[in-house]
Amino acid sequence: MRWLHLIVVATLVTAAVDVYKIKFESTVQAERVAKLRAEISRERDTIAALRAQWAKLDNPARIQVLAQRHLPLKPIDPAQIDTLDHLPERPPAPAIEEAATAVADSQETELPTGTTPLESVPAVTGSGETR
Repeated sequence: MRWLHLIVVATLVTAAVDVYKIKFESTVQAERVAKLRAEISRERDTIAALRAQWAKLDNPARIQVLAQRHLPLKPIDPAQIDTLDHLPERPPAPAIEEAATAVADSQETELPTGTTPLESVPAVTGSGETR
């Protein structure tokens, strides 16, 4: 009987230690949750304050006043608008082709690994045939 009493007492002490450890860990976790909730609340308040500040800074009337004060902008004068007759002529065709070739050459050298240049992809004509 004595051994049985010792085993039962040892089991009870072990169970009490385990319960105390679980209670201590749950208290620590509850404190951690409380800290996180407080931090989340502070962050939400900060976000709300920043949104209010952004709304104030983003106000179009405020931006208009700042633009008038700091930028040397003037309203457009109707005399500044010109007709299409005064535009320079289009450059000759060879210059356009040279520019297109230069752009194509620069694109070929900048292709990432595993891609195919456009010249190697067959083009589809309007009738559905490939060239």
